[in-house]
Amino acid sequence: MAAGEDGVVYGTEDLLTSLCNSVIRVLNVATQSKVHYSAMVQRITKIGLKPDIGCFVLFDGGFSGLVVLNFDGDTALEIYEKYMLTMGMPKSELATSFTSDEVANILGELMNQIVGDFTGKVRRELQTNITQNQPKMLVLTKQVMLSVDTPLDRPELRRVSFFTEKNNIFYLELAIDRTEFIKLHDFEAHDVPDPDTLLDQQQASQGQGASAPAAIAEDDNSELLKSLGM
Repeated sequence: MAAGEDGVVYGTEDLLTSLCNSVIRVLNVATQSKVHYSAMVQRITKIGLKPDIGCFVLFDGGFSGLVVLNFDGDTALEIYEKYMLTMGMPKSELATSFTSDEVANILGELMNQIVGDFTGKVRRELQTNITQNQPKMLVLTKQVMLSVDTPLDRPELRRVSFFTEKNNIFYLELAIDRTEFIKLHDFEAHDVPDPDTLLDQQQASQGQGASAPAAIAEDDNSELLKSLGM
């Protein structure tokens, strides 16, 4: 956050940092392990889904954007296994391939919690509101670029590297409208739900038979990508 003539300015890098912190807050609780991200961020010119599993969420409201998480197979399995073991599932009953629908569903649900944590902080810290769509997961054999030219007037694109406890890597990519929030006067921020609370709520909903976001069938891929402006 930088200080400007009219007060504190909250810009793109601050939003990115907040999103990255949501990733590690949720994953650290969900997997009971340590996930961290690189201190260096990349400016990129294109955003896309990459093998082996790509997940994305669109959000809109006070500002618009697209968040992508890209996992290779080993990273996806590590996060899935640690999450399920934390939930009390025996290892013998876990999926053994990253192509399993169950793996994609769990990663989609974790991304849903991550973006939910982020949108809560946006409401608290920026006093505006953004809404998200349901996370979409794709098991991929090749890279798929996503177009963000249509929904975003002046897109800014970033990529951040994340590292799991086993040093497996995954990537977060963000496309967002170029925007700044300027603090005009002091205000009291409302508390954001704790990740432990989010995890407890998710466990309760699964116990009631709620289903996690489903992986998208291959036949639906072309229609989905067309909706993103490709």
